[in-house]
Amino acid sequence: MPLITNDIVTFGLLSIMLGVLFYARSLGGGWTKFFTFVPIVLLCYLIPSLLNSFGVISSEDSGLWDIAKNYFLPAALILLTLSIDLKAVWGLGPKALIMFFTATVGIIIGGPLAIMIVGSFSPETVGGSGADATWRGLATLAGSWIGGGANQTAMLEVYGYNPERYSAMVAIDIVVANIWMAFLLYGAGNADKIDAWLKADSSAIATLRDKMANFSLAVERKSTVEELMVLLAIAFGGVGLAHFGAGLIGPAFASAFGSSEGVLSSSFFWIVVISTTLGLGLSFTRARDLEGAGASKFGTVMIFLLVAIIGTKMDIFRMAEQPLLMLVGIIWMLIHTILLFIVAKIIRAPFFFIAVGSKANVGGAASAPVVAGAFHPALAPVGVLLAVLGYALGTYGAIMTAELMRMVAP
Repeated sequence: MPLITNDIVTFGLLSIMLGVLFYARSLGGGWTKFFTFVPIVLLCYLIPSLLNSFGVISSEDSGLWDIAKNYFLPAALILLTLSIDLKAVWGLGPKALIMFFTATVGIIIGGPLAIMIVGSFSPETVGGSGADATWRGLATLAGSWIGGGANQTAMLEVYGYNPERYSAMVAIDIVVANIWMAFLLYGAGNADKIDAWLKADSSAIATLRDKMANFSLAVERKSTVEELMVLLAIAFGGVGLAHFGAGLIGPAFASAFGSSEGVLSSSFFWIVVISTTLGLGLSFTRARDLEGAGASKFGTVMIFLLVAIIGTKMDIFRMAEQPLLMLVGIIWMLIHTILLFIVAKIIRAPFFFIAVGSKANVGGAASAPVVAGAFHPALAPVGVLLAVLGYALGTYGAIMTAELMRMVAP
């Protein structure tokens, strides 16, 4: 039993942790040097994961992730896209899409290659027959790593993997994907050094970042209670509208397709799409001026709450469960990573595109804006837009990966 089982107490503890970290960063002096080497966003992620691993808190029966996913995430998407310059986002150029599709290809070829490598010395780990065939379980992992939870569920249904063995695949998904996220968050704090090694041109990203920051400064003013209430109405009124729309559209597609397992039948997919569309739509109206009242600041607060709550899902000790099967996931992610860096080196793409392109596949809309926002809050919408594309490709990419794994499985 964990020390803390009450979600309200856990949420309070996470809030205190965030407050202490940000207060420490504001002190300057030695703290500035410390946070230069250890990015604050990484600490906001790792500390909750250690609390979970050492039994202080537990995510097993927690409802915090549902709250974060259904309330904080759509509200953050609305507030962070409220003042976005969509033309400037498109102005980032083709490298963003190239790295996104490279990330997808890395997952597609990484699965079968990982099976071949581990199968060369432990064929029983990646073997099995019928519903217990390991490749069927790894197909669900492909769905998660190219699209998200909805695609993962779809692959479980399509390939009929034994549900009693499914928990091992979930463990690989959570552990490997979250370790990779920790590296990306660390890299976000050291992006300039990585870009120098890649010889990347990050001028378009810097231009967008500076343009958004300058706009925020230009319209910044002392907030009134009335403006804050309007922000509240837009953020959580939008969340309510997104859930209402998703509750209508998702079941309609489920009825049309005769299945509730597809991406278009997923309510969460439509919550993300509607929230992002609302924010982008408002960016063309006078509501954009609410940036001066602190729209992106409130959005950033919700993003960091998301980071902390995502961290609680990580348990480093789960790596000890079925280590060779975990090794398949690690090799798979390494192949994905190596391919990303090779292509980025060739086309001189900045690390931002590596990180966001990867998480738009592996993490989807729940973590792609978190990673993008780690570079700068104004960049979070780039992660959202690519993540929606990941949802669209997830099922097709996962099926392709599964069929390749079927071919090479012992």
